[in-house]
Amino acid sequence: MASHEHKFCPRCKAPFECKPGSITQCQCYGISFTAEEKEIISTNFYDCLCRNCLMELKQEAKYSSLKEKKEQIKTILKNR
Repeated sequence: MASHEHKFCPRCKAPFECKPGSITQCQCYGISFTAEEKEIISTNFYDCLCRNCLMELKQEAKYSSLKEKKEQIKTILKNR
């Protein structure tokens, strides 16, 4: 029998159903994360997050990475 847990997202407090006993039916299934994204999430949150927050954090990490790259390019061009 699949294990389903009713949880509240620690980030936004929204209720959701976590399905660790049937991962392909879980709301987080199919979202892939880079090592950096996993590190950010695991460092800041101790429990599962809702799909919305997972997607938002993924976008925030992507934006942050792009912003860092832009700053690196500016520094390289400035030092030429």
